[in-house]
Amino acid sequence: MDQHKRNLPHYYPSEAILFVTWRLFGSLPIGMMAAATTRPDAGRAFLESDRLLDRSTNGPLWLRHPAVASLVAATLQRGEIQYSLYRLYAWVIMPNHVHAVLQPDRFRNLPQIMRWVKGSTARASNLVLGRTGKPFWQYESHDHCVRNADELNRIIHYVERNPVLAGLAQAIEDWPWSSASAGQKACSTTDHNDPNM
Repeated sequence: MDQHKRNLPHYYPSEAILFVTWRLFGSLPIGMMAAATTRPDAGRAFLESDRLLDRSTNGPLWLRHPAVASLVAATLQRGEIQYSLYRLYAWVIMPNHVHAVLQPDRFRNLPQIMRWVKGSTARASNLVLGRTGKPFWQYESHDHCVRNADELNRIIHYVERNPVLAGLAQAIEDWPWSSASAGQKACSTTDHNDPNM
């Protein structure tokens, strides 16, 4: 079982599937995030903060730039295909945040994966945007351990529908920076051979 601690401890059973969300540095003012995260139910607090991100028109929206969004998408896919860091079930790149559903390789942990994803995309994105020496991603990420097949399917559906719910696309296939676009479908639990799922 892997574990790490930032504001709260994070525990992951080996071979767990994780729902991870990370956002751009400064994408929400501290007061707005604090208000959204004061709820006792962590799931509702996440949904509130995600809705705030979806509606935000202030703060950085660098992932709206096609070159930056494409760079992040390519990095997510390279992490699975070229480096075998994880199995990627679903992902979406929104204007100021990213959602991914992934299962780390048994020799990797989430902090290692996030350091690689954020580090490689931050430097390259800052170069594309003509920014140097400035933070790109918020340090913390939100993560949730997926408990069963039904929850996995709900989360995949949520991730791929995020652009539609935010009013950025009419259909999930219309958003170009998602596992649902261009005929690429996320894996469902029927593709997953874990008998415990």
